[in-house]
Amino acid sequence: MSALSPVELIKTASRHLRGSIVDSLHNPVTGALADDDTQLIKFHGSYQQDDRDQREERRLAKLEPAYSFMIRTRTPGGVCTPAQWLALDQIAQTYGNGSLRLTTRQAFQFHGVIKRELKTTIAAINRTLMDTIAACGDVNRNVMASANPIESRAHRLAYEWAVKLSEHLLPKTRAYAEIWLDGELVAGGEEHEPIYGATYLPRKFKAAIAVPPINDVDVYAHDLGFIALIEDGGLVGFNVSVGGGLGATHGDASTYPRRGSVIGSIAPAQLLQIAEAVVTTQRDWGNRSNRKQSRLKYTIDRVGLDVFKREVESRSGVTLAPARAVSFTQSGDRFGWIVGHDGRWHLNLRIEAGRIADVGEQRWASALRAIAAVHKGDFRITPNQNLIVANVAHGDRAQIDALLAAHGVAAGADATPLRQRALACVALPTCPLAMAEAERYLSELLTKIEILLGNHALSAEPLSLRITGCPNGCARPYLAEIGLIGKAPGRYNLHLGGDLIGERLNALAHENIDETQILNVLDVLFAQFVAERIANEPFGDFVRRVHKELS
Repeated sequence: MSALSPVELIKTASRHLRGSIVDSLHNPVTGALADDDTQLIKFHGSYQQDDRDQREERRLAKLEPAYSFMIRTRTPGGVCTPAQWLALDQIAQTYGNGSLRLTTRQAFQFHGVIKRELKTTIAAINRTLMDTIAACGDVNRNVMASANPIESRAHRLAYEWAVKLSEHLLPKTRAYAEIWLDGELVAGGEEHEPIYGATYLPRKFKAAIAVPPINDVDVYAHDLGFIALIEDGGLVGFNVSVGGGLGATHGDASTYPRRGSVIGSIAPAQLLQIAEAVVTTQRDWGNRSNRKQSRLKYTIDRVGLDVFKREVESRSGVTLAPARAVSFTQSGDRFGWIVGHDGRWHLNLRIEAGRIADVGEQRWASALRAIAAVHKGDFRITPNQNLIVANVAHGDRAQIDALLAAHGVAAGADATPLRQRALACVALPTCPLAMAEAERYLSELLTKIEILLGNHALSAEPLSLRITGCPNGCARPYLAEIGLIGKAPGRYNLHLGGDLIGERLNALAHENIDETQILNVLDVLFAQFVAERIANEPFGDFVRRVHKELS
């Protein structure tokens, strides 16, 4: 047997995720946690970071890095109440950097929390009736679900299943309550994790529920995906997809993005059984010696999909039925006011890179604070870093429109399709893995590409562009028609040929190129697209058809 990885050894000795976190929090000498605790705190929903813009200045001044913590919520399906919104906004103002961030996993992120306020912040989040446990770490993370509350009652049921799945796969350790909420210490006997075991999963695990025809969750990018089967507006079952995952390592061909494989269909009541069987099979079969090979996708490719499926059926006691035909038509959001099946209205707002802040004349934080103070429905974070002001009575629409206008912001329905669809990870200055800019560079890059599109009369063309600061795939760049993946400061790998519905991976077209080269490549492709496209052919499909080397 291969030796366990260092992280596995940390988990083994952690006493169910306690480690020495309490001692680290009380150490006044440093703004950081002990090294082992930086791994364990992920399971509690936080990452230790530092401001990389300040690193050199602080090094020269003989100061330690400017440490702070990112905190992420567990928010199944991205739904929150107006009261929760106001409380989270106040937490960001009091303890964070003043902004909230909406993630591509439908969660909230707080940035800039310092160590001495970490416990206070997590406790405050819990008082909102949200929590942060299992938002990160080698466990099932925030469960995504289609944010669309419009089409049918099946969407409500899908959300309810996302909540059930999140709760079912939640770690049972009392460490979270003890450390952050002053819960009582476990007395007598040994804690037991019936699903995860003493050392949890070999690597992170992600799950999502999609409701066709909209694949807003990018269901095939997940370790475990459930695709709703709808008949006459009702939910009758799910197709089950396993083994999706987008992370990779530059220069290591043994790591790669993988599209999930559909292994059959189930009745709704079988969802939790199947989910638990997939998780426990990965727990027992996953690679615990090499974390670069430890995601479920590598387990499945190593043992074979049929072998994995039979094990899941054996553990669950469920025989999977043949997969049913489903059809996705889009993966993005629809902006502006849309009326739902029940007559309630929903306003989808475009939030560039998911950052809620007051910047210049655009005062998103203040606008949403004002809306939350009067809103009688709920808020829904979409998987595309946008926000739905949901379940609004017809007579309340004008007040919300007026509040947006008064704060200098708009829904985004008039933005170019490119800008509406674009995604970016946080990247610099806080993400320790980032090799290049993403969020801070997104708007500037989009403006330059919009100019190229305008030159070719393509401004109205739906295009998906996603950018990340490293190859780990947090903004799901490997599914985009145009994917930019950070390689070094100012340099990216350019991936091309994904589709608009999240069913096809793109391919590496150019490696380690700068902005000028990226724009030149796209300029040539846009000209070729205009000249040679088939009627109504999307850009990604065109690239795949004409450039066979990307197929």
